[in-house]
Amino acid sequence: MLFTLSRSPTQCDLPALLRLAAPGDDLLLLQDGVLAGLAGSAHLELLLNAPISLYALQNDLEARGLVGHFSHSITVVGYNHFVELTEKHRSQMAW
Repeated sequence: MLFTLSRSPTQCDLPALLRLAAPGDDLLLLQDGVLAGLAGSAHLELLLNAPISLYALQNDLEARGLVGHFSHSITVVGYNHFVELTEKHRSQMAW
């Protein structure tokens, strides 16, 4: 399954999202969801301990001025890879 997180992790139940995730799932951070990937944050620790692959949308990082503050453990992707992720997963859940 592909999970997309578009809201700030302070505005949603990130632990609940991660309880639903299973090995082989992917999580794409976009819009304000990219805040979950800030280096050194408690939200990042939750993400890194989940059995999923993590991605973030480059344009949203740049729009928020977060490129230099973002974790190197999360793969930064463009819109083309976003489309590839949607093609890879039949099931998708937006948060």
